[in-house]
Amino acid sequence: MARTLERGSEPVQAGRVRLAMVGVALVFGLFAGRLFQLQLIEGEELLRRSERNSVRTVRLEAPRGEIVDREGRILATTRPAFGLEVVPDDVRDRGRTFAALGQLLGEDPGALEKALGKPSRAGRFKPVRLADDLSPDQLARVEVHRYALAGVATEVEPRRHYLEGDLAAHLLGSLGEIRADQLERDEFDGYRSGDVIGQSGLESTFEQSLRGVAGGRNVVVDVAGREMDVLEEVKPRPGRRVVLAIDLDLQRVAEQALRDVELPNDPRPTGAVVALDVRTGDVLAMVSQPAYDPNDFAGRIDSATWKALTSDEWVPLQNRAIQNQFPPGSTFKAFVAAAALHEGVVNEHTTVFCPGSYWYGGRAYRCWRRGGHGTVNLHEALRSSCDVFFYTVGVKLGIDRLHSVISTLGLGHPTGIGLAHEAPGVMPSPAWKKKRFGERWYPGETVSVSIGQGYDLVTPLQLAVGYAALANGGKVLRPRLVLRVEDPSGRELEAFPAEVRANLEISPQHMDAVLRGLEAVVSEAGGTGGRARVAGVRVGGKTGTSQVVRLERTLGMAEGAIPKRFRDHGWFAAVAPIEAPEIAVAVLVEHGLHGSTFAAPIAQRLLQRYFEKSGRVAPPAPPAAPAVPAGAPAAAPPAEAAPGASPSPGLHAAAGGTVAVD
Repeated sequence: MARTLERGSEPVQAGRVRLAMVGVALVFGLFAGRLFQLQLIEGEELLRRSERNSVRTVRLEAPRGEIVDREGRILATTRPAFGLEVVPDDVRDRGRTFAALGQLLGEDPGALEKALGKPSRAGRFKPVRLADDLSPDQLARVEVHRYALAGVATEVEPRRHYLEGDLAAHLLGSLGEIRADQLERDEFDGYRSGDVIGQSGLESTFEQSLRGVAGGRNVVVDVAGREMDVLEEVKPRPGRRVVLAIDLDLQRVAEQALRDVELPNDPRPTGAVVALDVRTGDVLAMVSQPAYDPNDFAGRIDSATWKALTSDEWVPLQNRAIQNQFPPGSTFKAFVAAAALHEGVVNEHTTVFCPGSYWYGGRAYRCWRRGGHGTVNLHEALRSSCDVFFYTVGVKLGIDRLHSVISTLGLGHPTGIGLAHEAPGVMPSPAWKKKRFGERWYPGETVSVSIGQGYDLVTPLQLAVGYAALANGGKVLRPRLVLRVEDPSGRELEAFPAEVRANLEISPQHMDAVLRGLEAVVSEAGGTGGRARVAGVRVGGKTGTSQVVRLERTLGMAEGAIPKRFRDHGWFAAVAPIEAPEIAVAVLVEHGLHGSTFAAPIAQRLLQRYFEKSGRVAPPAPPAAPAVPAGAPAAAPPAEAAPGASPSPGLHAAAGGTVAVD
């Protein structure tokens, strides 16, 4: 009986074993199937997900250093700007995502998707910037909906900000993306493609000081590209502060004064203004108009703005103060006077008779005053800008001595200001002409050079440097734009002392004679610079008009009818106070007709502000409105008169001759 039961249990046990084996096989089969699914079927997708759930390194750009004026007032700083970035590999539904972004940003969805492109390999995981400098409304809309937009993120970055807009734009310069050729230079070692650097002006010259050091942080992001945690962060170090010699008050006055010029049929005056401290070479103001807003270059400049700037016939991107060269006109006569005294060709009492023309080599060279000035000495010749006096003196000096003395005073050479593309100007000589044209020098050419109408060319900055040298005793100073470089806490790291580049050892007596002649131009009856007077200050100056086209081109035309590009340029150069000069000013109103009419008042406003700041001059009182009886019409304001200035002379031609009109 027992044996029978044992035999019956064997099938039961065997069935259980088989059942267990089947169960084990099924379990292993499930594991194998799942492993197959994970490794082979879903392996690539899971790999992508694991890569998405990763640590990313985010670069933190450093704020650029501030640029401040001599009193610490900020001209250029950094502000936060929010941009929108998309990580291509994190985007789930491109169509839905870009439709939403287009609506949130007010942009074309197709253009946004095209900007993202279809990056491959490592590029799939790198963020692509689709929008810069979001407005507060755009930023708020994106942030509210970002939870539903996988792969979309907003990032804040430092953005250059110029507080005064286009004020001193050419001096400060602009930014731009680094070029391929720049990346190859040693000075840009450590930079990478896409970096924004200074491309012009002081932004370029002081790029290494202003740039700062970028930081970064390692962050954990989820499959949607959202930051989950910050593992490590290295804060960026801001750039250094650059302290300029510029005086913001003077810069503002000079900019506005040039904008206020009202030329006939010319809604937008063009020109340049430079003011220097004659003792140190400090550049107190430097203006070039038309200008541009460097804020347009702080991010990606749009194509419409770029096209407008580059197609403008008056070239707003060009710094007229240092890049454009012009005949100096009668402002040059002060240098000829200094050279003649220095070389002993004339003294203060030497006289020349001016009948209205000067004959040389069988040709008549006319004075701007048709009837002539009569007998004049050096003082009177400077005051009335007598061409014949300076024709005579220039021929006696000869071109070699003219070139030697005047080039020593800084004309015909770059000033060394430290800004790119500075024009050298021209102080002609026989050797220069032979090299330039392969021709010999003709004596008659010296006649035209003597009144600033020959081959001689200057930039407004060169003219200011030259007048500063006349005022300080013959020292040619390097124009100083930057006083020092500081760290962000204000600790001085580098200083830039005043530098004398050349010295004309002219006697104080001779220099004083020139300065008193310049004072007569402004203060005495018959002087051409009366509009530059500053009450209580002894101002010396010289007007000048330089021809643009031959006189025959505009002869007989009313000034208002002459097309702008054919009009003469108007100059005025000044120094003050005469007894102990501190400031030199050069003003060019391009195509501005007469220096006495339009350039001199600009210098007057700048000088007025300079002496107001030191307390030596009170601000002018506003004119009192006349009492008007009830019901009577208001009287028109009186026309502005030029105290002490002679009427604007007409243009007079002489066969083969040249003429200067101040």
